[in-house]
This record gives sequence, structure tokens and C-alpha cells, in this order.
Amino acid sequence: MSGFKKIHNPLPQNTTPSQPVNIPILAANGLGLKLDHRWLWKDLSLHLYPNERVGLVGPSGSGKTLLLRTLVLLDPIQHGHISFGDRPLNSSSITQYRTQVVYLPQRPAIFDGTVEDNLKRAFTLKAQTGTYGRSRIEHYLRTLNRSEAFLTQPVRQLSGGESQLLALLRALQLKPKVLLLDEPTASLDPDTTYQVESLIDQWMVEEPDRACVWTSHDPPQIQRVTNRQIQLKGIS
Repeated sequence: MSGFKKIHNPLPQNTTPSQPVNIPILAANGLGLKLDHRWLWKDLSLHLYPNERVGLVGPSGSGKTLLLRTLVLLDPIQHGHISFGDRPLNSSSITQYRTQVVYLPQRPAIFDGTVEDNLKRAFTLKAQTGTYGRSRIEHYLRTLNRSEAFLTQPVRQLSGGESQLLALLRALQLKPKVLLLDEPTASLDPDTTYQVESLIDQWMVEEPDRACVWTSHDPPQIQRVTNRQIQLKGIS
């Protein structure tokens, strides 16, 4: 195994998996990514278990974002395979998989209209079976110390940080099993950063079989919000 090493921290006292820890929600085995005839990472395996919060750490250019994109199948798998629960992914299961494993990029895609228009639009996708629930969003906004007026803001007026909040709300309302968080607080001030961390913690506690993966440029944040880290070493 090359290109990464695991760093283990004990589970926090309030994180007790609801099912045997030997059954991962998401399992990636033997992943490899080659760039310009050199391996960015090779034989990389990541097993994500219920109620786990995993941090991806490593120097700039080590492939943290590329790994998240691979896990959600936005980039092709060059080597290895991914399973969700006990089932390997295939072409017929990818659409449903992406409703359960949601990726939040650093610069999220948003659409014209208001914040609430964007939240509602997520439920127009064929794979989504739920409906928009404003009361749940209002609850999330209280955790973020935001008023309901945020929902009526035109997206063209949003700052980079506010766009990240919109993307987080849009993801959480879909009730996925796994969140892949790529620098989700990079454009936020310290107070809002802690509020986002609190909101994601609440989301995890709501359902004990959820899990998340974080990247962050802030090592203390990774220590706060994760209970296990995987370090990517980069090109070899």
C-alpha cells in the first residue's frame, strides 16, 4: 500500500455506531490515480463506517479533492473499485448512489433565482423521492444564526461563504448517508465556521448510520471535527 497512511484517533464518547463496525457504508479498495505517468496515489483503500468522521490530510497537490471526486464518481476510476454497503457499484446503481453520497465542492454550482429556489430545485431531480421542507431548513438556519430572510436572497448577491452555506443546506436536506466535504468552511469567518461544524454534527447525530469525510486547510479544524485521518503523500 503506498501514497497514504492512516492516523487513528479514538471515537468521541457520543459516537456509537448503530450497526457492526465491520460493515462499512462506503468501501473503496485498491484505488489508483496516475498523472503524467506517475502515481498520485496507488493501492489506496478507504472504508467508511457508520458514525465515522474521517479527515483527508496532506500537502497541497496530494490529491484530496481528486479522491473525493473519485469517490462520488465525478472522475473515472482508473484502478480499484467502490462498493456502497455490501454492493459493488455498476452503471445501473450510480444515479441512486449519488443521492446517498453527496459531494460539496469548494465552489458549488448554484442556479439563478433565490436561495430557496435553489433548495427546491434539488427535489426536481428524478432520483430524489423527498419533498422540500421549509421547517427543516429554518431549523438549520437557526443553528447557523441566520434569519429566514436568507432564503429570499438572490443568489447573484451571495458572497463566496454564503454560497457555501447554500450548498450545505441543499445537501443536508436530501438526507444522504455520506457527505464528502471539500473545504466546506474555506470562505467563512471563525464564528460561522463553528456554526457550520455544529450543524454538521447535528446532522450526524440525527441518524447514527451517517458518515462524513472532510478536507480542510486548517489542521486544528480537522482535529476538532474528525475521529480518524488518512494522510495522502502525493506523487510517488
